Amino acid sequence: MNYRHAFHAGNFADLLKHALLIEAVAALTRAGPPLTVIDTHAGAGIYDLGDVPATRTGEAAAGIERLLAEPKAPEVFAGLVRAVKEVRRRAPRFYPGSPALIGAALRRNDSYIACELRPDDHTLLKQTLAKVGGAEAVRADGYETAVKRAPAAGRTLVVIDPPFERADDYQRIVETSRAVLGRNKAAVMFIWLPIKDLDTLDRFETGLAAVGAPGFLAELRMRPLDDPLKMNGCAVAVLNPPAGLESAALTAAQWLALNLGEKGALGRVNRL
Repeated sequence: MNYRHAFHAGNFADLLKHALLIEAVAALTRAGPPLTVIDTHAGAGIYDLGDVPATRTGEAAAGIERLLAEPKAPEVFAGLVRAVKEVRRRAPRFYPGSPALIGAALRRNDSYIACELRPDDHTLLKQTLAKVGGAEAVRADGYETAVKRAPAAGRTLVVIDPPFERADDYQRIVETSRAVLGRNKAAVMFIWLPIKDLDTLDRFETGLAAVGAPGFLAELRMRPLDDPLKMNGCAVAVLNPPAGLESAALTAAQWLALNLGEKGALGRVNRL
């Protein structure tokens, strides 16, 4: 299955991923030295939910639109709700992807390297980041770029969110995390992945835990895992998480499972 951002913008997986990403960036930019963010699979950066890819799946209606209509959502979603409302003041049908959210949160002395190989998405990504100081949209392999350009010291956040078109994505995530942390042991690795079946998830979790950095995996199952061709849920794994992020992840995953999931949905957090 292809998890290209445009087809799934604003769905339940984006709610978990983007709520936690906003929290992570906020924690890393609240004070202190400059932050370097490397985004390995940035996509276009912002998405028209009225365009063909999004309307083909209809997933935003069951995701961001329901969150926006929920007045009692937990505080962990407040940053995402504010960001979406800000974008929609200018473009009512749009949803901000990770590049738009990261770009809006960075300070003047922070830097952002956003990688995207698809030529059409890369063109849109450059437009999204055109007015963001310190941001660079590069058409390059994100895994390789993260390893080559991760600073050897200083605050670093690596966001890994591939479309999972390749059979080796899970392996490359683990290898890239190990290599980046070999350069900078304090780097924060923020990883999103789909949940299709437990065997794939368990193998990935075991591999990531073997990297040896402290962290957690927030698991959101929206339905029974009885059809591996469906995105039955998603997970966000974070190595070297900022303080408070694990608790926020549990709150977000449990609320999404209870309020947006099918019968038997589950939200939980496992330590790595």
